[in-house]
Amino acid sequence: MLKDGESSERHGELGNFVVRVHHKQHSSWQGFVTHLEKNETVSFRSVLELLKIIDGILNDEEKRGTENI
Repeated sequence: MLKDGESSERHGELGNFVVRVHHKQHSSWQGFVTHLEKNETVSFRSVLELLKIIDGILNDEEKRGTENI
């Protein structure tokens, strides 16, 4: 697990995200996710919302990649 301000040398093929969980409430997570390639941070209120955010970003990236072919 990385501490604030640390970065990893490992990079994903599709995208890199930093997930910061600030609270665990009602059996779910609340926090922030940062898409490292765009340096955009979005808050989330549940694990499902976190997964939807990441999926949406990856789908947008994939669409842009196929449009340039």
